[in-house]
Amino acid sequence: MPRETQTARIYRTPKSAMQSGRSRTDDWVLQFEPGEPKRIDPLTGWFGSGDMRAQVRLRFPSAEAAVAYAEAQGWPYEVEVPPPARAEVKPKSYSDNFRFNRSENWSH
Repeated sequence: MPRETQTARIYRTPKSAMQSGRSRTDDWVLQFEPGEPKRIDPLTGWFGSGDMRAQVRLRFPSAEAAVAYAEAQGWPYEVEVPPPARAEVKPKSYSDNFRFNRSENWSH
């Protein structure tokens, strides 16, 4: 398979949908696009492919490091810019719901 056909995708790891924490969201990942479609193995019924680059997933501390690595290897790449972060949620305590001088209306 020719090297030029597969483009490396560089993106920031998203926040897990299963938990509210933001652990491991500072990493940047270099991953290749699929080089060929997956096919069903007639004997086992499992999906598979002969594309070995689909297994490669490299982590970098910054986008610049990932881009420098892709350029050093001579790989074409695309950088996906993450969407802007949402405003931080201001933590408040449960007792603030019953405060005497609260500015919001009672929600009941």
